[in-house]
Amino acid sequence: MQQIEIRIKGQIDYDWSDWMGGLIITHTGQGETVLTGSVRDQAALYGLLSRLSDLGLQLNSVNSTGIKPDKPHQER
Repeated sequence: MQQIEIRIKGQIDYDWSDWMGGLIITHTGQGETVLTGSVRDQAALYGLLSRLSDLGLQLNSVNSTGIKPDKPHQER
């Protein structure tokens, strides 16, 4: 899983979180929406970016904040 942060111009409703792959939606004081959370892989990220583009939303930035392991490894 890849941790991402996407910033878009304008504000989208918090109810869109499920449609945005379960990403957390927050609003900034500068009129941006910030989407944060995990995507499975690059294909999922590109699909999400395509949804935003289809809505005509302007991307301000897309950042990867690191890789999160799917499941912690446990020794036996």
